[in-house]
Amino acid sequence: MTTMLSIAGLDVRYGAIQAVRGVDLDVAGGEIVALLGANGAGKSTTLKAIVGLVRGKGEITFGGEPILDRDTEDIVRRGLTLVPEGRRVFPSLTVAENLTLGAATRGDPAGAARSREEVLGLFPILAERANQAAGTLSGGQQQQLAIARALMSAPKLLLLDEPSLGLAPQIVDDIFDLILRLKARGLTILLVEQDAIAALDIADRAYVMANGRIIMSGAAADLRASEEIAHAYLGITAGHAA
Repeated sequence: MTTMLSIAGLDVRYGAIQAVRGVDLDVAGGEIVALLGANGAGKSTTLKAIVGLVRGKGEITFGGEPILDRDTEDIVRRGLTLVPEGRRVFPSLTVAENLTLGAATRGDPAGAARSREEVLGLFPILAERANQAAGTLSGGQQQQLAIARALMSAPKLLLLDEPSLGLAPQIVDDIFDLILRLKARGLTILLVEQDAIAALDIADRAYVMANGRIIMSGAAADLRASEEIAHAYLGITAGHAA
């Protein structure tokens, strides 16, 4: 598989605090790659640095082109989109208006119209509630809207930051089923997720972060099967690691 995203020696600081330290990471086309670790490990900061929401040092290339110093709008236009933690839909706007904003970086109205049809096919509840204010949707519906809005930009690589956060177990299952369906449609995904077991069950490969560093990586199935890794780094008890 061809490498789509490559990160080498990424450092990110917030003033005197170094949040990310020398991160090396790559994602190949067609993969689901999970980025795991405890709260405060640097996972979300890494995603924000990829899309230009925070500035870092090192190298980030997407499709073979350097993007570290580019602005977020340009990065999105190139096909790399983030669904942020906490969903962050525009609550006072309708579902339809949120979707329209997702296509703001595109210069092809016909293509955006096709994307709208596709995402409403993926998310029938959003089609039913197209004229409803996004802030009145349930948490699970808002997460669907956040993903649908990101898909409106026609991404090649989708970054998902904690998509299961705050959702009921059945809704979480639905979200992970959706992620697999998106992969089957050819989308590449980099997933930050608090539910390490669920993430490793759907990912091809995974990286584990601690204190801003990548401390291990490998095939998701191998990390999932390791009791030592599961207990020490992923918060999974030994009885659930197998």
